[in-house]
Amino acid sequence: MLKFSIASFSFHRTLAAGKQDIFGYIADSRALGAAQLDPWNAHLTAHKDGDAVLHGGHNPRDAKFIPADDAHLARVKAAADAAGLSFGCLAVDGAHVYEPDAQQRQANRESAYRWLDVAEKLGAQQVRIDAGGPDAMPDDVLAIIVAGYRDLIQRAADKGIEVLVENHWGPTRYPANVIRLLDAVEGLGLLFDSHNWADGLQQQAWEMCAPYARSVHIKTFAFDEQGNDPTVDVARVVRLLDDSGYGGVWGIESVPRDGDEYGAIRQTAALIERLLTDGT
Repeated sequence: MLKFSIASFSFHRTLAAGKQDIFGYIADSRALGAAQLDPWNAHLTAHKDGDAVLHGGHNPRDAKFIPADDAHLARVKAAADAAGLSFGCLAVDGAHVYEPDAQQRQANRESAYRWLDVAEKLGAQQVRIDAGGPDAMPDDVLAIIVAGYRDLIQRAADKGIEVLVENHWGPTRYPANVIRLLDAVEGLGLLFDSHNWADGLQQQAWEMCAPYARSVHIKTFAFDEQGNDPTVDVARVVRLLDDSGYGGVWGIESVPRDGDEYGAIRQTAALIERLLTDGT
């Protein structure tokens, strides 16, 4: 049986509408058959401002998500334990490594530290923190990003947490930059998103970066009558990851154009399972 998780961004519209919170996400993940919890940090904030959720989701550089207090996090951990689900990867927006202003970089670093503390309290295995920076990632920018990740990795290691970079925005939309960064930072893993690549580079990126995947987000947008997504070659990306030896949980981050978030999760899970079982 497929071991999958639901990146909680898959529910970002439900969250923004006030129809789900972190406890609802845990319950829904269990009901849908997920093997672990992969929360987006908007689900773990101290406030529930729908506009802020939508803005942060579409503008991760500008996300302003403040962690909930320890008492709330303890209730979250208890709910996950009761559901029999552990925390896998916590995806953090708004704490990226690079900003041109040193003061802003430090503010982001302190935010990243707080989210690492949250991950430790929840027992999460991984935390995704973005690189940030311009698309080109010149040497001086790379040096700052490398130093930042090394600092985060050292702090995370003491907590038993793996730090991941995701191909998300800025320089990491380009596969050459992703591999350059991974090669420069020992211990940095890749959250491989099937979609977030620069125009025209998706197929190349899949081939280059699939072997580095430590966690995945399989993106889907629409489904035809056969249960396939006609907008993206999910079969190819799943095959490349599988052939590369990816053995982790299959993360679903569906963004359905019709707005049916629950239906898209079910269909994406069924599609991945079918592809891994019979390849069609």
